[in-house]
Order: sequence, then structure tokens, then C-alpha cells
Amino acid sequence: MTSNIGYTPAEKGILIVLSGPSGVGKGTVCKALRSKAPELVYSVSATTRPPREGEVDGVNYFFKSREQFLQLVDQDQMLEWAEYVGNFYGTPRKFVEETLQSGKDIILEIEVQGALKVKQKFPEGVFIFLLPPSLPELESRIVGRGTESEESIRNRMSVALEEIRLMEHYDYAIVNDQVDLACERILGILTAEHCRKDRMVSKIKHWMAEVNH
Repeated sequence: MTSNIGYTPAEKGILIVLSGPSGVGKGTVCKALRSKAPELVYSVSATTRPPREGEVDGVNYFFKSREQFLQLVDQDQMLEWAEYVGNFYGTPRKFVEETLQSGKDIILEIEVQGALKVKQKFPEGVFIFLLPPSLPELESRIVGRGTESEESIRNRMSVALEEIRLMEHYDYAIVNDQVDLACERILGILTAEHCRKDRMVSKIKHWMAEVNH
């Protein structure tokens, strides 16, 4: 099933930032969105870690040396970045801006702290917070991975509570009770955002200028 969002894209696309606590299902929802909305572009991160077998530069990641990555940071070309296990990861501003300028929508799946950094530099984005149906359900999902110790689970739940308190900085909140429903809600938000009058102002001005000529 593919989406039928039903809008004529404005001159610029929309940046959708999807985040929420660990275990809430961000990756699962985004994977489902790929089949429902193939027109959406998915943000490609930059990293300093070496490519793994089968990974393609510009598709899986933008692979950079540490010097190249830090130069992009110095030039304010990263919407957000962090160091993890000795390697840098971040969201290149250029890829996002070029995609939006082409009129395509782009979605960024990211952790909460990274999303708040993106909002500082890109406040016109649409920020969606993904919630679990309940805290016990969130804990059950983390336990179900079978990869976490009891201490790690407690730490993750503590962090999740702190992240949920940051939901006030987002534009929308969606409960991920069923993946298909969560996807439909996201697509509904995107449809509504494309219908906002302020996103159409430049197009209307262009029409008026043609009429006056």
C-alpha cells in the first residue's frame, strides 16, 4: 500500500523529525513508512566509522574522515552530531537543505537530544514525538530485545521518563500502539502541514504577480 497524501507540493519540501525514547519503535515505524510513502526522502547521516561490506557512500551513510567531519562541524554544516564508541555521527545540513529546495519532503529519525539540537537550527521543521502505549509496554519492548541487563533496562526507563518530559518542545505527539496507525497519523500530519496557508504564501505571491502582468 502506498500513500496518497493528496497535495501539490509547495516550492520547498518539509523536514519531518521523528523521535522518542529508546524502544518506542522509531525504526519500525520509519521502515513501514518507506512502503507507504516512497516519495519521502530519508535523511542520510555522516559518520567517521569505516564502511561495512555492502554499504554505499551517500546511500547508507556519508563516510568522512575525522578531519572532514570536524571541518563540517566548524563550518556549521551539521544540524546535530555526537560521538559514539570512538566515531562521529551527524546530520549534514547540505543534504537536508538541497532535498527541501528540490520540493521533496525529508524525514529524520533521531534521538531526543539530537532532535532538540536540530530544532535550534531548523525551527521550521515539523517535530513529532513518538510515545509508547504505556510505560509498562515500553519496558516490555526493551526487555523483549533480550540484549539488555536489568541495570541497563532501569537506566533506559529512567532516561525515557526524562525524554518524555521534553515532549513539550515538539509540535505533535503520536502513540505507537499499532505501526500502521502510527504511519497513517504521520502522513495525516504531513498532509495538514502542506495545507498550512503560510507554506503557500510565496506561491500565492507568484500567482498575483502573474495576474498583475
